[in-house]
Amino acid sequence: MGEVKEKITLVNAWDAGNARRGIIKEVEVRQVTVDAIVDTGAGPLVITEAMRQRLGLNIVKDSSVYLAGDVPQECTLAEAVDILWKDRFTTSQPLVLPTGHETLLGVIPLEEMDLMVNPVERCLVGAHGDKQLYQVR
Repeated sequence: MGEVKEKITLVNAWDAGNARRGIIKEVEVRQVTVDAIVDTGAGPLVITEAMRQRLGLNIVKDSSVYLAGDVPQECTLAEAVDILWKDRFTTSQPLVLPTGHETLLGVIPLEEMDLMVNPVERCLVGAHGDKQLYQVR
């Protein structure tokens, strides 16, 4: 099938909530748009330590995961981010890897946004059409 990349926007969910409450201005909400690798072998959203710092996310807890090839890797779990793709969104706590330079969009946020990979076009499409069946938020 080959690599599938999609442009997603990651938003600090804590900042977004504070902006809705009028505690901070909308322009103060930390967010970044990235070309994420759609990784159906990964469960959650995976970001780098540099991305965590750029979004201003605190570490929730230390964890460990197994990467491809059954390789153990120490990582952390960060505070929640809103993941936006076109007209769909979900909120997720990302795993943070200390090394690497890619953002991975795993199957958990894909399922929550009702998305799947079109292997012919190498892009994301709605699993049940153009509208998200439900929104987690």
